[in-house]
Amino acid sequence: MSRSEKHNPAPVLDLDSEESDEMTAAVCLDSDLQDGQMMEVEVGRHGVLLARCNGEFTVLGNQCTHYGAPLSRGALMGHKLRCPWHGSCFNVKTGDLEEYPGIDCLPKHKVKVENSKVYVTINKKSLHQTNRMKEMGGRVAGVSHTTLLLGGGPACLMCAETLRQERYGGRIIMVTRDDLLPYDKTRLSKVMDVENNSITLRREEFFQQFDIEVWFNKQVTSVNTEEKNVAFSDGGFQHYDQLLIATGCRAKGLDCPGADLDNVLMLETPADARRIHSACKDSRIVVVGTSFVGMEVASYMTDKAATITVIGSSELPYQRTLGPEIGKITMMMLAERGVKFYMNDSVKEVRREDKRVKEVVLKSGTVLPADVLIVGIGVLPNSGFLQGSGINMDNKKYVPVDKFMRTNVADVFCAGDLSSFPLKMAGQERVNIGHWQIAQAHGRVVALNMLHKQVELNSAPFYWTVLVGRTIRYTGYGEGYTELILKGKFEDLKFLALYIKGEEVVAAAGLNFDPAVSVVAERFSSGKVITRAEAESDDLSWLKLPTVEDQ
Repeated sequence: MSRSEKHNPAPVLDLDSEESDEMTAAVCLDSDLQDGQMMEVEVGRHGVLLARCNGEFTVLGNQCTHYGAPLSRGALMGHKLRCPWHGSCFNVKTGDLEEYPGIDCLPKHKVKVENSKVYVTINKKSLHQTNRMKEMGGRVAGVSHTTLLLGGGPACLMCAETLRQERYGGRIIMVTRDDLLPYDKTRLSKVMDVENNSITLRREEFFQQFDIEVWFNKQVTSVNTEEKNVAFSDGGFQHYDQLLIATGCRAKGLDCPGADLDNVLMLETPADARRIHSACKDSRIVVVGTSFVGMEVASYMTDKAATITVIGSSELPYQRTLGPEIGKITMMMLAERGVKFYMNDSVKEVRREDKRVKEVVLKSGTVLPADVLIVGIGVLPNSGFLQGSGINMDNKKYVPVDKFMRTNVADVFCAGDLSSFPLKMAGQERVNIGHWQIAQAHGRVVALNMLHKQVELNSAPFYWTVLVGRTIRYTGYGEGYTELILKGKFEDLKFLALYIKGEEVVAAAGLNFDPAVSVVAERFSSGKVITRAEAESDDLSWLKLPTVEDQ
């Protein structure tokens, strides 16, 4: 079991030496840490993570490179270290990133054992370094091979980075319809007054340094797979040798009178988020949709809007994804903050006054006064440009791929929200999952298979939602689950829900139960079955929960 307490710092050696670039401290006895354990230790008031794996000590940065979670509170399983917050996974021996949503590796420090004491050495210049980028190459002169990436999201970014990490020397072109570099879209419904530069994943200098071209404000109109050409709305063309299609989805609008009024808003870009933030202040807002976006927007506005009303088409929020029990709790959490719900209902008409929303009329006959209407009722795939390309689409216009993310056309791949792919942990069942971390994993797998490395997708889906300051984490694929086994209590807002299908756990959701969801994610990704008996047992040691002394 992992230890998460901060160990008392020992005297530091060489700390004040002007001649030395390093400082060293004895941080503990070698007997203080058993195999499979870890703890935060200090060297010169600088916290690092000391871990013991297969008898060897390693020292890494203690902050997850995603959003700074303390990794000492995560889960160490074999050589893999999982972040407790969002499931990023690192190799504890090297610090290398092995699973997203983090995009950088951990810094690694020196460690040695002498006279039964463990000594950690840190370079003074790297004292405040919290992440480490993998070594990457650039374009090689004389290499004419071109990889074209359609989309400016996480799949294309991770594909480009992985290609350069693997020393691909050809031309990389990333094409986006936006005017922004790739950014963290998961933040938009959580911090809606967001500035562009605060969520940018990589700076402009990064793309310049590693020869990754980014074409902004480019709309794809068609793909000619025989000629290997892509056409754009400005009349331009681009040849490719290999193509990634990751154009994602767009927000689905209302289909009713008044849906086109000025203050009927949808959330897709940082500009949309800022507009919603500004429009909703001290306003009467109505949110249509109880998906993750709708519920997070309602949550964000609880201390900003005058009134908040949520309209849902099902009996409870998240009914198909997290299940009715968690749906009921999330509804209660928002209701306690003054949010009103109209469930099993939908919008019939949006009434106007001077081209702006005045009232929202529901099918039930209820009339809601409104200053702003926010729509979050699902998405539509951005795949219209693929008509006539020879690239297969299913009846919902998503693109089927195999376990290597390949389409039916040679040298054409698809990833992210637009793809329908086989999920290994679900017995290769074909799924469409619009999660950020899955899109990142897709991009990496595409890059490796572009380089003919025959790597298949082996990620367990992991996502999270934040409501009134509380984070619910989810991993797995619970579609069609038949039973829910609960650890903790929903009413205490401290629980782990294990979703059962047959005799196995297929998904887990948790609130204030860290790092349990990350532990389950690692079990899924490593192919280890969690049985019903294990889920029902009162022995929770396998979840690596912190003990009283750890807290």
